[in-house]
Amino acid sequence: QVQLVESGGGLVQAGGSLRLSCAASGSIFSMYTMYWYRRAPGKQRELVAGITSGGSTNCRDSVKGRFTISRDNAKNTVYLQMNSLKPEDTAVYYCNAKYGSIYDYWGQGTQVTVSS
Repeated sequence: QVQLVESGGGLVQAGGSLRLSCAASGSIFSMYTMYWYRRAPGKQRELVAGITSGGSTNCRDSVKGRFTISRDNAKNTVYLQMNSLKPEDTAVYYCNAKYGSIYDYWGQGTQVTVSS
């Protein structure tokens, strides 16, 4: 069992930055692939970025060059550094932990609002 708690969301002006954190507890954090998803109002949830247990990363094209995912296994935490934010980045951001096809855990989400 893994518990995930996101933090760091808020209201920011376009062009600003935020850093989201997701603190994990309850299991061996380092073994999980970690993801950030988001859901904008009226839209489906979409994958933003992911980082494997080995540290390989990937992110969606619309955030490349602006968002960076990282992890600190000693702190059981995954981060999403978001720079040059745009109004279209407004969404609830969710942390997700996966291991194989069975272990799949979600946080409660944190709201990010970017004003124009």
